[in-house]
Amino acid sequence: MTSQMPAAQSPWVRVADAPSRIGQIIEVRGWLTHRRSSGKVQFLMLRDGSGVIQCVAGINDLTPAEWENCALLTQESAVVVRGALRADARSPGGVELGLSALRVVSVAEAYPISPKEHGVDFLMDHRHLWLRSARQQSILRIRAEVIAAFRDFMDGEGFVLVDAPVFTPNACEGTTTLFETSYFDEKAYLTQSGQLYEEAAAMAFGRVYCFGPAFRAEKSKTRRHLIEFWMMEPEWAFATLEDVIGLEERLLVTTVARVLDRRAADLSVLERNVSKLENVKAPFPRIHYTEAVERIRAAGLPFEWGNDLGSPDETALSSQFDRPVFVTNYPAAVKAFYMESDPSDARLSLSCDCLAPEGYGEIIGGGQRMESLERLTRRIEEHGLPQQAFEWYKDLRRFGSVPHAGFGIGVERTLAWIAGLDHVRESIPFPRMLNRLHP
Repeated sequence: MTSQMPAAQSPWVRVADAPSRIGQIIEVRGWLTHRRSSGKVQFLMLRDGSGVIQCVAGINDLTPAEWENCALLTQESAVVVRGALRADARSPGGVELGLSALRVVSVAEAYPISPKEHGVDFLMDHRHLWLRSARQQSILRIRAEVIAAFRDFMDGEGFVLVDAPVFTPNACEGTTTLFETSYFDEKAYLTQSGQLYEEAAAMAFGRVYCFGPAFRAEKSKTRRHLIEFWMMEPEWAFATLEDVIGLEERLLVTTVARVLDRRAADLSVLERNVSKLENVKAPFPRIHYTEAVERIRAAGLPFEWGNDLGSPDETALSSQFDRPVFVTNYPAAVKAFYMESDPSDARLSLSCDCLAPEGYGEIIGGGQRMESLERLTRRIEEHGLPQQAFEWYKDLRRFGSVPHAGFGIGVERTLAWIAGLDHVRESIPFPRMLNRLHP
């Protein structure tokens, strides 16, 4: 069932822009979310991705064919409608469209996602359709805002975007979580991080960042883990650990404030308690790794000094604060080979993780990078990594080495915290998890 609508000069208007067009004849193109009829009047709710609008048609407002087609519309049918826009405080967005014409683009089959409760597996199997729900759209609009905030902030701080490759010849975060693939006659890996390449770029531009996907073959099923996720990774020449901690703090304060300002309606759809986000103001608390261990033990969790923080440890620790908290100076043994040693204690590193409040845990990891060629060579050997694969990286220490620092911030974990999500699987359009590769 398709129909033709007479050509007209009415402007095609996005639903979000409709309130500025009250009193005009406009055209809206979208999908039907639901329809009801009182006999001689039909009410259509249309969404177009920017919002939802109520459309009303009396039996005499449309041609007989249009009226019949309207009555046969199913959920998710695609239509183009035209009519006079009027104010109506009871309708979504405060406006209502009185229809004078309707064209059916396509009629949808029986839609599998109904208002009843569905299990997570069912919804994830139908993720390509689940994205149409109001909740999922709000989450992804906030995601887009977070990404825009990240990039605008870094640009404003004088950092240059330098893209890093997805295929890499060597590991960055350790060899146990690499996805190996064939690269013609060589082995290659999907990137764990763009950091090493950004360090090279930092020696050219001073301040750089990359933004893109990262892949970790971690057999983890926690609510914080994805196999494929997105990161922004700045690297900063001549910077120290303290410099990047300050940068992280400014980034988070700016990002949260921007989401609160520009995505209030979407936060409302998610029923997010925004008062908790309003607490995200500088300065953030900073605690040494040793103090973190003491706090974790005091919370009733067994924890041995020298271990890395696991998800339960991060939850227990971050729940003690009303804003993000920095944990610094982790043991060198639990950090990557390139992390600079703490000059005051050789057991420790000049590293820092930022834990989000409300139990969300780590969203940023970073620190100061190793400056000395001799020490870096020794660390690569200690980690059992092939020296030859890192000769290009070691060149950065041979030719004008300087102190430098950086970090990586995960989009999905940051979004999960800001949006108040229970699981990161909703924070990315099509999640890749341990047991999920489709759709």
